[in-house]
Amino acid sequence: MTTTNVGTEFERFLGAQDEGAWGRAVAELLPSIHEVDRNATQIWFAFYPLALADALARADDADALARKLLLQGNYRLRDQIDSSHKFLYGHRHWPEIKRSVAARADSFAPGGGGNLTSEIRAAAADAASTAKVDASLVLGVTAAAFMTVRQAGLAAFKSSPGEVRLDRKLLRRSPEDVLRERARDDSQGPFGFLRTTDKQWTVTWDESDPTARFKMMSRQEIASAAPNDRRDWSQVDPRCTVDEGPIPVQCRSASCGTCWVGVLGGAEKLSPVHERERKVLRLSGYADSDEPRPLVRLSCQAQGEGAVSIVIPPWNGVFGKHLLEERRRQESGEGGDDTAATAQQQQ
Repeated sequence: MTTTNVGTEFERFLGAQDEGAWGRAVAELLPSIHEVDRNATQIWFAFYPLALADALARADDADALARKLLLQGNYRLRDQIDSSHKFLYGHRHWPEIKRSVAARADSFAPGGGGNLTSEIRAAAADAASTAKVDASLVLGVTAAAFMTVRQAGLAAFKSSPGEVRLDRKLLRRSPEDVLRERARDDSQGPFGFLRTTDKQWTVTWDESDPTARFKMMSRQEIASAAPNDRRDWSQVDPRCTVDEGPIPVQCRSASCGTCWVGVLGGAEKLSPVHERERKVLRLSGYADSDEPRPLVRLSCQAQGEGAVSIVIPPWNGVFGKHLLEERRRQESGEGGDDTAATAQQQQ
């Protein structure tokens, strides 16, 4: 077990929760999270894994470890406290959620509090009351806020501006509006029933941006269709190349793991995961699931048979094997420098 943020009682409480505890908390919360954020919450926790954050915190040279794990982009939560959860519907209530979590942290008594799930529920209930919305709409982002404190520290969490990064038109959309939009397939015209491989489907890659759309042909890989967005995304994200669209991609053969995405809506419209894709998802550390159509995919392999809504993570890397080996060393008592650093942090 690691404890990277130990400055306050609340941070000590969060630091005492291992990966298993966080996984159980998310699983227990999911049925109570509104459908509009149920997939998004699971994707968020896949995008910001605790094990990777702890490995970087334990390392004598975090930058060297990041290079070893081929990490590219913005992978630290402390640098995106107000923006990491923008793709969750509950993001619009971030100011209330942030204040609720900060207040709960300040009032957290030594040895007090319940389990992780109950603490998240209580903070979400307070935020929902202030925002005058149902708690199901803020529960997912509240869980993300707790993990953000765990990884970034309470001081950084409190000092962020607490901004909502959505325009007024988007703020007026109801959860039902979002769900209907995700479920809608493109019309193929009056004779669409005659179309086969020439059907076209819309890929939405940022629900907060009405221009973040491109078309893919039926059974085309998402990454192969991304160049249909002809803007130069290399000026926005250094991981992108000039003519490849908004999704970073290097190999197109399920080898590098660069092009991973989360599927907010339409996972059932994508081709099943084949063994090579599943292996790279595990090797990269992105997902370890036996589901035929998981919420985290390699876009160079996922073929569309309908419209889908995805979210592109701001970073990529290959860290799954490293974390597995580190866990084995710790369990066998061969932790070396990492184990010593962990022990020092826990004192």
